[in-house]
Amino acid sequence: MSKGVAPESMDQILAHVCHLHYIRAHQLLDALGLYRGQPPVLFALWEQEGLTHTELAERLRNAPSTISKMLRRMERAGFVVRRSDADDQRVSRVYLTDAGHAIKSDVESVFQRTEAETFAGFSEEERVVL
Repeated sequence: MSKGVAPESMDQILAHVCHLHYIRAHQLLDALGLYRGQPPVLFALWEQEGLTHTELAERLRNAPSTISKMLRRMERAGFVVRRSDADDQRVSRVYLTDAGHAIKSDVESVFQRTEAETFAGFSEEERVVL
């Protein structure tokens, strides 16, 4: 048995790739004024506006408190607005602002770019296998 450096395990390689992917996505999203966890909120609202905090939490499988904090940041950044429900003033619903609608193509481009960078050099067959 040789005493050389042990090759990296698949687990280590995967963890490293995920870490680099996270860093790159964060860089690109930061340039748009978004935090890493916020695009799923935008995707949900692009699909259906007027969701409540609870509905967003359920769709995104997050705690309602996490969604509330995220929405506060997104509201300060000008991407969403919360309005009271017309029928039940205890409930607030979340809507996109013009900026929230306008950023859609930029966010989609970030995801396309990170995918292209991450899998550059992979054949179609390798992508399917992965």
